[in-house]
Amino acid sequence: MAGWVLCVTLVLAALAGVEGESRYEKFLRQHVDYPRTPTLAAHRYCETMLARRQVTAQGRPCKPSNTFVHAPAQDLVAACSREPDASGFQSTPTAMGITACRLRGGDTRPPCAYRARQVQHHVRVACRDGLPVHLAGTYPPPQ
Repeated sequence: MAGWVLCVTLVLAALAGVEGESRYEKFLRQHVDYPRTPTLAAHRYCETMLARRQVTAQGRPCKPSNTFVHAPAQDLVAACSREPDASGFQSTPTAMGITACRLRGGDTRPPCAYRARQVQHHVRVACRDGLPVHLAGTYPPPQ
């Protein structure tokens, strides 16, 4: 019983911390994994990271997709000083390692199963006050 109470207390404390985070902190939690976290099985990376980073949680629907960038946060912050494109997003000048997670199957309720794809892409971000706050998308490096 004491173990269960401790577990519930830790989960509630973690959720309380998430609620007080800034948009930049949320961006880092949901999208930056540098250096890339090793997992026991490569195909489990998305499920592990999305749960660990509280992007997916019990009682909430599975997120259809999420991308983790395997580059230092300062490289993404640097993109905020670049000229925005027509849509208002800034892009990284070089391709970065990413893991793109896509929900597998049609069920949107936990447990969530994802397909992972690791590639090198440029990353587009929306910035506020010089910090990335939204991962807008990725695109292949120029050939």
